[in-house]
Amino acid sequence: MSNYELMVIFTPVLSEEEYKAAQKKYEALVTDNGGEVVNTKPWGLKSLAYPVAKKTTGLYWVMEYSAPTSFNEKLKIQLLRDESAMRHMFTVLDKYAVEYNAKKRSGVKNSEPQKAEA
Repeated sequence: MSNYELMVIFTPVLSEEEYKAAQKKYEALVTDNGGEVVNTKPWGLKSLAYPVAKKTTGLYWVMEYSAPTSFNEKLKIQLLRDESAMRHMFTVLDKYAVEYNAKKRSGVKNSEPQKAEA
């Protein structure tokens, strides 16, 4: 089992219920295939850097999960078939990224010493 982060940009024309249903669909897909959803975070409506399908905004959603490596291909196929998903990006998380995300969720401050100002 490897750790991953998935960011999806959904079309901005989705209603709040459709947006939540799409999130639940992908969470269920992960758990049904032997994976575990670690954390999800809906970012909401954000501006895009460039227009995608003549849209300048999108509904962002991030999911951190652990799953077998072979599962990502199934997830990719589902995302490509989904008309409400405009873009998606998978990121493999190493142990340091997993640790960082856990600290960030728990509210622990950065442990690096601060430089004194002269």
